[in-house]
Amino acid sequence: MSSTWRPSATCPEPPPRGTGSRLADFIDAMIATGQTGQVFGPHGIGKTSTFTSHLAEAHPDKALVVVPAANLTPDDLLVNAPVRDAATGELVLRQLVMGQLKPGRPFVLLIDDSLQAGPSIQAQLMQVACDWTLGEHDLRALGCVGVFLTDNEDLAETGARRDDLAVLDRMVTVRVGADDTAWRVRLAERFREWDLRGVFDVWSSLGPALREALAPRTVEHVLANAREGFPLSWGLPLVNGERMALVERLPEGRDEDRTTEVLDRIADALGVPNPSTVDDPVRRVLRAALRNRWAVLLQGPPGCGKTALVREVVRAELGREPVYFSMPVTSVEDLCVPVPTADGSLESLLAVRFADTGPKAVVWDEYNRPKDRSAFARLMEITQEWSLAGRPIEGLRAQVAIQNPPYHLGRKLHVSRNNIAQASRFTASLVVEPGDVPANEWLIARYGTTAETVLDWWKHDLDDDARGWVTKRTVERLVKLRLHGLPLEQALIYLGDGEYAPVPLEALEDRFERRRAVTGLGDLARRVGDWEGRLRRALESSDEGDDDSDVVHRVLANAEVSQLRRHRKSVARLVALLPPKLRATYLVGASHERQRFWVEVFTSLPRKG
Repeated sequence: MSSTWRPSATCPEPPPRGTGSRLADFIDAMIATGQTGQVFGPHGIGKTSTFTSHLAEAHPDKALVVVPAANLTPDDLLVNAPVRDAATGELVLRQLVMGQLKPGRPFVLLIDDSLQAGPSIQAQLMQVACDWTLGEHDLRALGCVGVFLTDNEDLAETGARRDDLAVLDRMVTVRVGADDTAWRVRLAERFREWDLRGVFDVWSSLGPALREALAPRTVEHVLANAREGFPLSWGLPLVNGERMALVERLPEGRDEDRTTEVLDRIADALGVPNPSTVDDPVRRVLRAALRNRWAVLLQGPPGCGKTALVREVVRAELGREPVYFSMPVTSVEDLCVPVPTADGSLESLLAVRFADTGPKAVVWDEYNRPKDRSAFARLMEITQEWSLAGRPIEGLRAQVAIQNPPYHLGRKLHVSRNNIAQASRFTASLVVEPGDVPANEWLIARYGTTAETVLDWWKHDLDDDARGWVTKRTVERLVKLRLHGLPLEQALIYLGDGEYAPVPLEALEDRFERRRAVTGLGDLARRVGDWEGRLRRALESSDEGDDDSDVVHRVLANAEVSQLRRHRKSVARLVALLPPKLRATYLVGASHERQRFWVEVFTSLPRKG
């Protein structure tokens, strides 16, 4: 039994002695015999976490040095540098080894994702695996008592395969699955308040393909979202822009999507709801990330205000700006650089933005548009390990990756692809719709009635296709050009060869010039008496109202909260004359602020009878 064991709802009694996982037994055997161990297994089953937890419990005198191979550059492990010889006083060339390999006590070296390293790194790693040496350094002399390599054999994730017999003959290899790691015990410890045995039963009842898709790491993310009251589907990764589905191949060859069924069963086992969505989703998931130390992914169309909202929430929660990186212009050297130290090792010098020990959140903007592979590899270390060049980043409270989908409005965007191992590192992966980002209030606060006019046009005069071409950035450009007397067409997205986005502007120009009757909340308020008369006549003709009722209902439903509050008296007069079935819709799925407004209005209405 571990000395760190504590009871949980899943495991109220300590596990019997000698019931460790198969991988833990393999780790012990390799350390005892001094052989290199090679561990293959699917992503997300708890390989690395088993090393971390088992060594802490069974070998507390040994340090675990994790080297994420996919994130390395050749100079990270070993570099040649001029050093003054103590005997002769002359400069000689010495090989300096990374400082992580000099922890000052016995250590176990874990080379994680070993097949994902580049060719030059592979050569260095094979020297370590075969001889326990690196350049001129003997790792045993540095205190190494075990060397392990882990990875997934799936070529879709690794892009390489180890097939040199001279190398393969130097290692002991084990293939493991989810049942060979201690993931159930770790989840029970992490979610101590829940009895997870029902969740484990749901997972065990699935077929092999579904169990592989719903890897233990993904189960953990699903549970984390359930704990916050979020849709459980947010815990499923976004792979190449699409939410991973739990699809099962039936005997007759037909595929069946069981995503909703499986997630609902997990929610039932926990005794929690599985909502399809929540109000104000972006702000809520960002606050949860800062509270729980999550990495989250926000994917949404360009120009909808994702980055601005992330900055706003981080400022409000932490009282400081986020640590911001735009991936198309971020190089490895912007994150860290290895430098020689006086003791003859290599230490990574971190960017000044990481050095501050205060609370911080990192924003990876344009996440799927990295400048180069090496920069993305470094980013992946931070996302996966919350460290940089092996050094934990102090005060890191959350990571937010922001990206565009591969396609938008039928056009391909220039974004990179990802694999399931990369995608599954995010606790919550959220598909952001333009309506999820409250940019309209910001536009109104900044630009006043001109912005209100453009937004009324966007809401009421455009069809869905045209509305999709008008991002919040486009709205702001339209406002600015109107204020400066420039042609509005120039604010639309330019597609080339004299062609602009297919958005009709006549109705907007009519609104600005008041050339015809238009409808917005301001128009209703200016003529509230006239509209009251229309609504009374509508109710006299039918309990369900008529077209005038629908017009007023649509305007009230689409108005921003700040507009509703500004015209509250007029809103109360009008909503009192709408059919009850229309009034009831204002509380369904609305944000807390909007619900509060409508509750205040409804309670102020005179009671009938």
